[in-house]
Amino acid sequence: MQNYNKIEYAGHSNVILRITPGHFVTPHSHVNYYMDLCDTKARMKEARATGEALAEMYLASDVIDTILCLNGMEVVGAYMADTLTQAGIISMNSHKTMYITQPETNVNGQMMFRENNKHMIDGKKVLILIDSVTTGGTLQAALDSVRFYKGEAVGISAVFSIATQIENTPIRALFTKRDFPEYASYSHDSCPLCKEGQPVDAICNGYGFSTV
Repeated sequence: MQNYNKIEYAGHSNVILRITPGHFVTPHSHVNYYMDLCDTKARMKEARATGEALAEMYLASDVIDTILCLNGMEVVGAYMADTLTQAGIISMNSHKTMYITQPETNVNGQMMFRENNKHMIDGKKVLILIDSVTTGGTLQAALDSVRFYKGEAVGISAVFSIATQIENTPIRALFTKRDFPEYASYSHDSCPLCKEGQPVDAICNGYGFSTV
């Protein structure tokens, strides 16, 4: 999709939200804009700037042991961890460094960890990092998983989020509805775009979009 618009994050010219209007289907909703965060996750300059901007939202008094990355946010998570460490954020891990990890998702949509990596969650203070939040379904699954593996979710960071919190945990986002008020999310069974007969432009998830 080439007809996108760009929104820059204040003070960080390399933190960019690319948006395309249309009718798009996500795993949990229908939306009227597609947000392409592929370059944010994979291009070094953008990933570093995004990680640094997200890290600025935390205080040196915070404790973060693990950054749990959802939807391919590991590169951003690594830069975020590096910036947090340099800023004085501590971890209680034995090696005094943060884990950056991702969950495995089973066929039921549950997020799992295997025997060789569940120690990154068990007993850890976990920061959840996600690209965008609309319905909160993916975040809810992540929170349930962290609890199951006996971790403690101490924060949620996102590039874009409609919601401001989930389960009383604040979502610290670079872009919100204030930056992008025309963005809308609809349930699958009450989408006005469908009722108007507007065809679906693409099926999307955290990894990209498919037009076929």
